[in-house]
Amino acid sequence: MPDLLWDDVRNFFDPDLMGSLPDARVADTSVEDWQAVLDLVRSQGWSCEYSEDGVAVRLPRAADMLVRSESADALLRVWPATGFLVIFRAYEAGSIDFDVNLRELRGQDGVDLLCRLLRAVRRRLGKPVMLTPESDPLHPVLGVDVEADRVVPLADPHFS
Repeated sequence: MPDLLWDDVRNFFDPDLMGSLPDARVADTSVEDWQAVLDLVRSQGWSCEYSEDGVAVRLPRAADMLVRSESADALLRVWPATGFLVIFRAYEAGSIDFDVNLRELRGQDGVDLLCRLLRAVRRRLGKPVMLTPESDPLHPVLGVDVEADRVVPLADPHFS
C-alpha cells in the first residue's frame, strides 16, 4: 500500500502552490551524515553528477565537498529514477538540503517516487526528513514518520 494517495495530497505536488522546487531537509547532520548520503547514492546505483560553480568534477568525499562548498557553489544532481532529478546543495555540514522538481512528479507514480526517496534518506541517516514549500522552511508539509517508516502529511493537504 502506498504511503500517500495522489488524490489526497495533490496540492502538495502543485508547483503553483508549493513552488516548482520545494525543499527537503534533514536537520542536525554532520559530515558523516553527508558521507552516508553519498554512499546511499552509490549503493543504489543512482546516476549522479557533481559540480562546483557549474563545472562537472569527480565526486569527492563529503568532508572535501563541504570544505569546497565554502568557496564554490557545490551541487550534487542525482537521478533516483529516469526523469526524476534531485539536487543536493552542500551548504553546510549541519543540514542536508535538497530540492525535487514537482513538474517531474505527477500522479501516483510521482508520489511513490518521492516517498521512496524520502524513506531511503531517512533509513540511511536515521533522522527525520521534511519537505517544505520552496523557500519556506518553517512550514513542512510532508515528513517521514520514523516509527511507522512512512511518509505522512504534516499540514492540511486540502489548502487552497
